[in-house]
Parts: sequence; C-alpha cells; structure tokens
Amino acid sequence: MNRSKEDGFLSHIRVVDFTTNLAGPYATRFLRMLGAKVIRVEHGRRLDVLRRRTESDFNAVNPGKMSITIDLKSPKGMELAKRLIKISDVVVESFRPGVMAELGLGYDVVRDVKPDIVMVSISGFGATGPERNFASWASIFASMSGVSYLTGYADGIPTEFRGTFDTRAGQMAAFAVMLGLTHRQKTGQGQYIDVSAIEQQICSIGEVVMDYTMNGRIGERMGNRDTHKAPHNCYRCAGDDCWVSIAVGNDEEWEALCVAMGQPELFEDDRFKNPLSRWQNQEALDEIITSWTVGHADNEVMEILQKAKVAAMPVMSAPEIFEDPHLQRRNFIHTVEHPQIGKRFVFATPWRISGDPSYVPKRGPLLGEHNNDVFCDLLGMSPEEVSRLIEEKVIS
Repeated sequence: MNRSKEDGFLSHIRVVDFTTNLAGPYATRFLRMLGAKVIRVEHGRRLDVLRRRTESDFNAVNPGKMSITIDLKSPKGMELAKRLIKISDVVVESFRPGVMAELGLGYDVVRDVKPDIVMVSISGFGATGPERNFASWASIFASMSGVSYLTGYADGIPTEFRGTFDTRAGQMAAFAVMLGLTHRQKTGQGQYIDVSAIEQQICSIGEVVMDYTMNGRIGERMGNRDTHKAPHNCYRCAGDDCWVSIAVGNDEEWEALCVAMGQPELFEDDRFKNPLSRWQNQEALDEIITSWTVGHADNEVMEILQKAKVAAMPVMSAPEIFEDPHLQRRNFIHTVEHPQIGKRFVFATPWRISGDPSYVPKRGPLLGEHNNDVFCDLLGMSPEEVSRLIEEKVIS
C-alpha cells in the first residue's frame, strides 16, 4: 500500500469503490490505470453481477484493484467502511439513488467522516428528478437518450446498446472524479458528483440534438451510412462472414478509391461527381463497391485502400483483435495469470502520456483477497480482531 511516484499520476490517490455491475467498476478501472489505489468493497454472500456471471468477466473490468468484504448492513461493518473512507480521497458508488443514504453512507455522512472527500454517484437517471428511482440497465440508457431510435437500419426496429453504454457512463464518471480532485487541489474542498448515464448518452449525440434545435430535423436510422459522407458502409468480402468498413471523406479520396478498384472512369460518372451526388446515389454506389470487395479478402482490401490513403479496415472479431500485430506492438494487450481461471488477456491504457510510466495491467482480485492487507496493514487492526469480525460475519 506504499505510495510511489513511479506508479502513475494518481499514485497518491486512494479510492473506495462501492460499485457493482459494469459502469461503476469501469470508472474505477480508469482511475486505477492512472495509478490510483482502488479498494473494492464487496459482500461475500451477495456477489457482484460480474462475479456471478464468470470470474473472467470480473477480472476483465477490475485488473489491479484490491478486494475486501464487508457487510455494510452491520454496525461494525459500517464502522470499518468509515475508517477506510477517513484515510481515502475518493468514494465511488453505483447503487440506486438513496441506497447509500439508507445504508448510512450518504454524502452528508461521508463528508463528516472526511471533509475534503470527492464522492461520485453513478445511476441511470441521476440522483434527482421524478424518474430517479426508475429501474435501468444499459439498454434503458440507450432508449431514453435517443440513441436506440437512431441506431439500426432504415427499414428496421431501433437497436439496443448494451455494455458499451455502461462503459461510456464509467468513463464520464472517471472524468468527473478528475474534475473533483482538481477542484480540491485548488480550493481544499471536496465535492459530491451526480452522474446520470442517460444524460451522458445524450451528450454523445450532440450533432443530432443540434440539428434538431437549429433546423427542426429529426435524426433517423440509416444503418452504417453517414449523414454526409458517401461511400460509407460495411462491404462483404471473400470468405465466410468477412466484411470491410470503407469511408470516403472527399473527392480526392473518392478518386483514389476508383483507381484502386481499377475503375477510374467512375470518377467522371455524373452520379458520383461530388459528395452530394454520391450521397444521393448510395444504392448504386454500394453495389459497385461490393462487386469489387467480394473478390478480395478483407485484409487485402484494407491494404490496397490504405496504401491509396482511403480509410478502410476489416470488421474484426474478438480473436482478431487480440491477435492484431499493431495492438501488440503498442503493448495494448497483456496476458495475466489468474489463480482460478488461468491465463487471460487484459487491456492496457488507451492513451500514452509523456512523463507517465507505462501502466502494466495486473489480474483482478479474488473475493476478499486483500482483507488482511487493508484491515491489518492499512487500518492497523490485529489479526485476532479481523478473525473475530470474520466469525461475526462483519467481514463477510
């Protein structure tokens, strides 16, 4: 638990993580990537959703964190939580609004324990408003934010988003923590931060909102197509379920694509002579491009077009991502050894910061693995006291 300047920009920050599911743990995962010491508070008899699903899923979202087990509904368990908060900098929770207060750890209580604490609550609808207690999952975030309405094919139904929306909410919460810590550094004051997953998703479609507010246009589903660029789609390639994504942004790229396909005459075709005419004739355009891509492997199409400075990339499956030489060369994918599930892949940071030591991912913690480290080494309790609390099921 010693803090080291070589562990990342947030190596001096300790985070108490009361989160569950995906959004909250993803937020604290980003903080851990920046060097923060993250202590997950779990319950030994009511397991996290990801632990219940598979230990591999839990490991993927919680690399490098610590895990302790506390029964927060017991008075002694509550006292342990408060002692931990007192020596920490950040509290992150993702319960239904009001649950932390019901447990006795609302912001007013937490602030009394540690006046300069930064506390973040993540929920679907936010901590205030008439719908704050509505049940929500990632698909609900997508629906109320309007993203599902925009997603799918023009002749199809709205398409749900799942885990990716949880992770986006987690990213926003991590960003909010950084703002809170910056404010504390400047003023010495803590913060309570209320993160609404739905509002975060609405912010992600700002161009659609702006188009409606300024022009009265309502965004509609259009599959893989773009509102302005054409061609812009996924095209079938040779092989079983092989596809390549191609996006052309201007006339120069369109001419390069025509030449690469061996059809330079298309550049003079009146149907495709400028961005607007290409956009208006996408059906014919997609048929022409598909007639070329189906004769080539997806990687071959990518190599031909990228050489011509046209954006193109195979639609990659999970195994292809892990085997990609570019990502491996950047040390983005690491292998860790887990005592229960063996070797697993974990991701490094999706950024490189000059002056910040490289983050080397570690495996996720076993349930309660760090009880002795936290309760004995950090809080100064004796092994006998810890054993007694385990017998009393306070340390669950």
